[in-house]
Amino acid sequence: MQLFVIQRILGILLMVFSSAMLPPMLVSVLYADGAFVPFFHAFAVTLITGMVLWLPAKNYRKELRLRDGFLIVVLFWTVLSLFGALPLYLSEQLNMSAMDAFFESISGLTTTGATVITGIDQLPKAILFYRQQLQWLGGMGIIVLAVAIMPMLGIGGMQLYRAETPGPVKDTKLTPRITETAKALWYLYLSLTVTCALAYWAAGMNLFDAISHSFSTVAIGGYSTHDASMGYFIDMPMVEVVAIVFMFLSAINFSLHFTAWRRRSIRGYLVDTEFKAYVTILVVVAIISTSYLYVQGQFETTQQTIISSLFQTVSIGTTTGFTTHEYHLWPGFLPVLLLFTSFIGGCAGSTGGGMKVIRFVLLLKQGRREVMRVIHPNAVIPIKVGGKPVPNKILDAVWGFFAAYVGIFSITMLLLMFDGLDQVTAFSAVAACMNNLGPGLGDVGSNYTSLSDSAKAILSFSMLMGRLEIFTLLVLLTPAFWRN
Repeated sequence: MQLFVIQRILGILLMVFSSAMLPPMLVSVLYADGAFVPFFHAFAVTLITGMVLWLPAKNYRKELRLRDGFLIVVLFWTVLSLFGALPLYLSEQLNMSAMDAFFESISGLTTTGATVITGIDQLPKAILFYRQQLQWLGGMGIIVLAVAIMPMLGIGGMQLYRAETPGPVKDTKLTPRITETAKALWYLYLSLTVTCALAYWAAGMNLFDAISHSFSTVAIGGYSTHDASMGYFIDMPMVEVVAIVFMFLSAINFSLHFTAWRRRSIRGYLVDTEFKAYVTILVVVAIISTSYLYVQGQFETTQQTIISSLFQTVSIGTTTGFTTHEYHLWPGFLPVLLLFTSFIGGCAGSTGGGMKVIRFVLLLKQGRREVMRVIHPNAVIPIKVGGKPVPNKILDAVWGFFAAYVGIFSITMLLLMFDGLDQVTAFSAVAACMNNLGPGLGDVGSNYTSLSDSAKAILSFSMLMGRLEIFTLLVLLTPAFWRN
């Protein structure tokens, strides 16, 4: 373990992250909302801490090893969440405890969208903007942004990218060099964000809300500048349409977007197995939701029924977590169906959470193969994706991920029930946090304010597990990782 190299990189990344306090400071000045001071203090503390870490180790320039990359990613997300909580904790308008500030910060950076804040409409613009910005930075992964600038700092980034990139297959690169890959991802991400903001603005949002919601939409985050979330814009049906389109696009593998842009063709989407499964899942759930809500007479008009059910299906299915209505109060099985859809989540290589569609597809194919082996014990039945056989090491990794997911989910849920939560609240809270969804059922349908500090700490850990896809964090807990 190269501790000085890790210290140097962590210091650099903290100094870079301190600049995240500057846009809210500018917003505070523009709107004269009185929130400038806590952001200035947070900026100074983060910058100075980064310098203190960097200066003693500035001359240690060695190539990162894979283990170093895992440790830096986990450390950085943890430390980043701590420093990201500073302006929230220091703000007099919020008056938050340290645990609440950390919960809000890590929820933003992991794009979970679970909040402990009420009275959002009355908050200073700087704080509202900062919450949205946290999700935007966490959406593609701030580590990827750091990788894009690392050549200027003399740091190799492949190990960081492998540890951070979401999804079961991590060796596919959009461009031959890893730094160019990171830049390509961020150009796509930025372009999608700008387009989304302009679309929201054209649909009727004011400019501040349009920019803010584009951050959380493209990041698949779910934070809003209003207590009612997207329900605040219920009289602007085009806002819902824009949200549906960009939530759908943001949960698609970004490599497909890159290929479509480079080749000026959508054929890549049409032949991709994961994309077709992703569309199929959302369409089926949307049809079930629309039909059931129509039969139950939940809404006055057919158009409202279709738009509302489609919006919530895409929002929950992609793990964004926006709401136009209190979906957790919808009749019958629908709330649970939508929550189960979030377990599948978005595509690998997207900003979506959940277990990822490709893992779900591979699990189904593996299950089907085992059934066929019962019928034909001696048959050799390869599992194929896109016409190509899937290596056994990937299948083993998928099953290992699923086993670890179920085990951690169960333990976390039992801990929350031991803390006093009922079964529905505990189950949905773990599902919403591990899948980086946000809103759950029961007592966490609207917010997480009522939970104890210990429950919030457990769920904060669940958010981190979900964002780093379990193994990145679990590997640090094994004795073998720390042996030379």
